[in-house]
Amino acid sequence: MFEEAAARIAFKTADVAGLRLFYREAGDPSKPTIVLLHGFPSSSYQFHDLIPRLADRFHVIAPDYPGMG
Repeated sequence: MFEEAAARIAFKTADVAGLRLFYREAGDPSKPTIVLLHGFPSSSYQFHDLIPRLADRFHVIAPDYPGMG
């Protein structure tokens, strides 16, 4: 089950205020959204095991802070 969810993690970018930000996204956008914010120094990769466990019940977004991913 978690392997299937892990395969559905999308790796995306968004342009915000002149910066290109990377983020991971998984789950159904119609479900409640959880935003996972990493600490310093780290990146959204720290959540690579957690995201599949949440994605069946939530819409999960894990952005990287500028310069961290």
